[in-house]
Amino acid sequence: MKRKLRINGHSHLLPYPEQIPQFMKDKKIFWVDDERKYMLQDDWKRPVTDSSFFLNEKLAWMEKNKIDHAVILNLSQLYGNGLRLEAMKHALRFQNDFNAKVQQDHPSKFTCGFVVHPGFIHGALWEIERCVEQLGLHVLCLPTHFMDSIGQWRSVFDEENDPIFELANKYKLAIEIHPYDGDKMIKLENVNWRFHLIWMLAQCGDAYHFYTLNGMQERFPNIRTCFAHGGQLAQMNLGRRIQGFDGRPDLFEGKVHPRKAVGHPNIYFDTLVHDTDSFKLMVDRQGSKQIIMGLDDPYPLGEMVSDAQSSYPGKLLDLSMQRNIIDQKQHDDIWEDNVLRWLFGENEAAKKDLVRKILGGE
Repeated sequence: MKRKLRINGHSHLLPYPEQIPQFMKDKKIFWVDDERKYMLQDDWKRPVTDSSFFLNEKLAWMEKNKIDHAVILNLSQLYGNGLRLEAMKHALRFQNDFNAKVQQDHPSKFTCGFVVHPGFIHGALWEIERCVEQLGLHVLCLPTHFMDSIGQWRSVFDEENDPIFELANKYKLAIEIHPYDGDKMIKLENVNWRFHLIWMLAQCGDAYHFYTLNGMQERFPNIRTCFAHGGQLAQMNLGRRIQGFDGRPDLFEGKVHPRKAVGHPNIYFDTLVHDTDSFKLMVDRQGSKQIIMGLDDPYPLGEMVSDAQSSYPGKLLDLSMQRNIIDQKQHDDIWEDNVLRWLFGENEAAKKDLVRKILGGE
């Protein structure tokens, strides 16, 4: 009998400093200092808080924590918002080529995502085609919001972006929706990490609002969309959205009722909600089959080994089982079966192929 796998559906990876092209640093788009202490961007910098931000160290970290496989998303700093067109195209292409090389070199350990900029539809479609057809990538990473060509912030699920989802539907892609750039969208002072702790969750809730209002889970039946960080505000805000939809139908003409999306088999959320009460709400609302493991390693808001946070990878699921929110089968499915279903839908051959690679790499 095959052992149960531990697949992390939400992970990130930094290039080593020497892997980042010089133009990225010259144009202040994104780079890592030679001592590997900071990631930098224009006048912004963030400490590298764990050595597992980098490939060899991440492989060792996964081995130590018994994580068999990880889905590597794009770096949030490389959504390309606010960059000039040519710089954006080169930066995103670097990210996608980097991720493709990681997946090609370590197929038993990593499934990698690729990113496009929704503000430039034709370029986005070409890049999707390149990443799927040439690079063998099948996880499309998108931001909750993007800056269009005239500097306006928009939801990624604006109907003008339907061509992106039509092509994703053709290729039967898994999609990851992740928040970032809240400090550029909202005119508040950036203090006490408010944009990561509060506004990111609002961005996820806003994206889910428009995904479901536009009925995308039904209009594009071959894509499977996962909202990062449990789409946390999307869970507790459901009642308010329903009351608003029912109370002001004049504002929702032609839109789909919020109830129709709840527990939908093509909508997923990761586990990263940090407490069992929030997790229980997600299980009660969406069903455990729509939840995938997401560690968000190696960021400090992820599930990392930390005495100060009394945390370790997988803690929330273990606690949820102790408190009878889920049972052993649900626990195992969130780590393995649900992640595979998000990645591949009903393509059983693709699931078996990845499992074979993972077990063959031991």
